[in-house]
Amino acid sequence: QVQLVESGGGLVQTGGSLSLSCAASGSTFGTAVMGWFRQAPGKAREFVAAIRWGGGFTIYADSVRGRFTIARDYAKNTVYLQMNSLKPEDTAVYYCAVDLKGPLRTGAGFYDYWGQGTQVTVSS
Repeated sequence: QVQLVESGGGLVQTGGSLSLSCAASGSTFGTAVMGWFRQAPGKAREFVAAIRWGGGFTIYADSVRGRFTIARDYAKNTVYLQMNSLKPEDTAVYYCAVDLKGPLRTGAGFYDYWGQGTQVTVSS
């Protein structure tokens, strides 16, 4: 059974930085795509970024491109989301997810497994 465990959320001021981690287990991820999504109160879950495990190709939502960076560590089976220049509108619960078949895509429905989420709060 695939398990995803996020960590690294917290409270930060506008303009600050946070790094999220997602530790994956229970499968081989050679052809998988790892994604980050977020959901703010009263809003739908939205795509943030994704990375193809093999090759490292990435895609980003327009709202975070240039501020957020997604990366993966083969040895640790972990995906990271480095978030810089944070804004109050980045406040949300952030979820890690895996699409075992790929390719890179942004729709939440394509992702097979999800983590429990971690809260990110950006104060103004």
